[in-house]
Amino acid sequence: MPHILIVGAGQSGLQLGLNLLAAGMDVTIMSARTPEEIRGGSPTSTQCMFQPALQIERDLGLNFWEEQCPKLTAQRYNLGLPPDGYPDARQTTGEAAPPWLRTEVTPFTRAIRFTGPWEHYTQSVDQRIKMSSWLAEFENRGGTVIYQGVMTSDLDSLTALGRYDLTIVAAGKGELVGLFDRDASRSPYDRPQRALSCIYTRGMTFDPEYQDWAVSFANIAGVGEFFNMPGLTVDGDGMQPCNILLFAGFPEGPLGFHAWRERLSPTEHLDRIVRAMREYVPWEADLAGDIEITDPRPSLIGGYTPTVRHPIGHLPSGGLVLGMGDVVVANDPITGQGANNAAHSAHIYARHIIDNADGRYDEAWMQATFDDYWNYAKHPTVFTNAMLGQEPPEHVGRILAAAQAGHEAGKPVIAARIAYGYTTPSDLGWMLDPDEANKYLAEVAPEFATPAPANP
Repeated sequence: MPHILIVGAGQSGLQLGLNLLAAGMDVTIMSARTPEEIRGGSPTSTQCMFQPALQIERDLGLNFWEEQCPKLTAQRYNLGLPPDGYPDARQTTGEAAPPWLRTEVTPFTRAIRFTGPWEHYTQSVDQRIKMSSWLAEFENRGGTVIYQGVMTSDLDSLTALGRYDLTIVAAGKGELVGLFDRDASRSPYDRPQRALSCIYTRGMTFDPEYQDWAVSFANIAGVGEFFNMPGLTVDGDGMQPCNILLFAGFPEGPLGFHAWRERLSPTEHLDRIVRAMREYVPWEADLAGDIEITDPRPSLIGGYTPTVRHPIGHLPSGGLVLGMGDVVVANDPITGQGANNAAHSAHIYARHIIDNADGRYDEAWMQATFDDYWNYAKHPTVFTNAMLGQEPPEHVGRILAAAQAGHEAGKPVIAARIAYGYTTPSDLGWMLDPDEANKYLAEVAPEFATPAPANP
């Protein structure tokens, strides 16, 4: 029976550990925090799990909160513009002042809006709930947990003992990430592309036009993006529904990193979020009249560089470790792919580990395992990187206009396909390629397609 060591107790590490336990393997997880510390800490993400990832959890019997968590039935898209139209790119440079430092605030308007229904609902469970419960469940099912932070020297000593047949690093932050070299061919960015400011809230009301749970997403010209995602979060020892609010600002725009430099209390953070909503997404601010924070530690502020890394790490003593999840594929959160990538990574790795239980987990096997995962992860990675531009390409503008027209006509075919692409990123090629987009528009909304050039 193989002995597996997993460093990291997030979505990918715990899901993999529980999967391998169910297959009869000996599994040890190293976690820097106890379940109580995880649950009592600050949020670590703004996760949105789509149907394929939710089904993986169901198949493993890990969907503990499916009935309590809001079921999100659609994705609502909005394009917010200032009154004078789409801003010149130069207006987003030079650390523009945020709303709370200006005496005049001019609300943006919605230039485009539509709703893309999902065939299967999505859900967002606060990882403070999920990971604290999964970690306790892992121990209850017979897994071994070592509670300590891990440095490279610690990992080197553990692998040198020869107790473990395979060591997997699933901790996406900290020193251990340095074991895995950046893959420049798959990593077009060398710095964070968005300043992230998130807070967990309660008290939001439903949009009068859509009386059901949905993710609301806005592209805000010259500013960045805004997300309003219903979910399930902590409530003392219990749970409560919530709305997770996230601004993802262009680095030098009015909601860039400079806007969040100060150390803020949770209520001060919420006040700034609401002020930004009043200017940039006033239709969302209209729903926030009775909003308040959910718990004493509801905030997350930061940003990170979207990066793909080579999957095999070499330890000083010569040992090999395999990276997993956002250790090796870290996408920006603006497309909501992170937790889904982690779930698929753990699912694919588990299959390879179980199928090779009688063999060796050597370097060739490690590379082949990651390559199989990359066949999935390349699609959300390309999609997310494409979305990080500050102005949509011309063909995407026509797609969005066509989606709105279909929505208004009661035929949300394009809107539904866009929403489906978030759940199944391999279907998004048509949206990223101008020729494929035009071909699709010619089929479903010919008035938005560019006419083919006439023959000479």
